[in-house]
Amino acid sequence: MKRNLTLGHLCAEPGKKVSGWMKIINAELEIPVTLICGTEEGPVVLITGGIHNAEYVGIQAAVELREELQAEGMKGDVILFPLVNRSGFEHRTMSMVYEDGKNINREFPGNPDGTMTERICYTFTEKVFPLADYYIDLHCGDGYEDLYPHVYTLGAAAFEVNQVSDAMARAVSVSYRYPSANASGGAYNHAGSMGVPGILLERGSRSLWSREETEADKEDVRNVLRYLGVLEGSAKDYSSVQQELRDGFFLTAGHTGLWYPCLKVGDCFEKGALLGMIKDYMGNVLEEYCAEVSGILLIQTISLNVLKGGAMLSYCGLKKEET
Repeated sequence: MKRNLTLGHLCAEPGKKVSGWMKIINAELEIPVTLICGTEEGPVVLITGGIHNAEYVGIQAAVELREELQAEGMKGDVILFPLVNRSGFEHRTMSMVYEDGKNINREFPGNPDGTMTERICYTFTEKVFPLADYYIDLHCGDGYEDLYPHVYTLGAAAFEVNQVSDAMARAVSVSYRYPSANASGGAYNHAGSMGVPGILLERGSRSLWSREETEADKEDVRNVLRYLGVLEGSAKDYSSVQQELRDGFFLTAGHTGLWYPCLKVGDCFEKGALLGMIKDYMGNVLEEYCAEVSGILLIQTISLNVLKGGAMLSYCGLKKEET
């Protein structure tokens, strides 16, 4: 007989869906969660939206998937968190946790006696990740970011975990996949270090969401679930239209000032190409940023202002190219 799906005080019987709240360890904060217990045995898939609360495409996709995914006929279970950073969402912070101004995807594995962000991360490390067999994390660009759709895979976990993560990413309808070199810090990275294969999907930007992007996110999640055997049907394989990236560069600003990018996300460029510059308020160039490898621009700050030490742009090399 198939077992119930249980998280804290919530319990879903086979063929049932239950929504409620998960309490953050050593905090008053509770976050929304839905448990979908399939009618047949199978893997447990964790889906999260809103780890960054201003990334609305992933949040809206998770909200709609919570309603649309049905337990009947499902082979396995789904644990779905549509909005992890609830306090940031309710205070409209730029993807940081309201109570401490920290980024959830920098603080795993967390600390039960730390700040709110650290307690959120610790709760997932202790309560949620041990239940999961696979993980899908939904993101998009923040309010000051433009972004070209892509998917991150695991690159620093055990070989077998990395391989499954890569296979999951091939079921996502984007042109680029990138194996992350981070072993922890982020949610799906840390889950990977615990043996849970996962992917991080990036689609949408500027803290906006559209029907087209939301539907694309939902279809990608369903396709991954089909690949994992949780949903019926054959999964589409996007390997032939994807390219694997390498040599990721995540640039932060060396100065506070005015930011003038030279390219658009999705643009490809040669090694040495000028990516952008920072000027002071008198028009003097403070710093220029040139590409260290030939590659593609994935994420870029679009605001006129940049802050010293703050995110500015992200690009990757193309695997088949020679540096």
